[in-house]
Amino acid sequence: MNPDKEIRLAWTGSGLVFDGGAADGPQMIVDGDSATGPSPMDLVLTGVAACMAIDVKVILEKGRVPFDSLDVRAEGERRGSPPRHYSGLRLVFSVTGVPPENRAKVERALELSREKYCSVLFSLRQDIPVEIVLEGG
Repeated sequence: MNPDKEIRLAWTGSGLVFDGGAADGPQMIVDGDSATGPSPMDLVLTGVAACMAIDVKVILEKGRVPFDSLDVRAEGERRGSPPRHYSGLRLVFSVTGVPPENRAKVERALELSREKYCSVLFSLRQDIPVEIVLEGG
């Protein structure tokens, strides 16, 4: 394997708390108990939400679609027994300030992110159902 990215984590000596990140990027705390930082599963859900939000923003800007705000709420359903992976995801997008004639372009941006561009989503198991919802306008 010829890695494109490397992350390093070091146990802080306390509980399930690790400190680290990409060697060339900002560092963060990861906490398996979610007390002092996000848990690994929180980071997975955050990664999917952020990846899709970034894709949508870039696609809308390239398409010259004006908007005032772009927010996403990500919900994950996890299995009850180990491995407690996500068995389903739901992402609710709210994009405000889009002219009504451009709503289809927002829907297309969401579709393109999900089907073609979101590398985080493509890194997950392909059998996980993912629901994408566009709210408001």
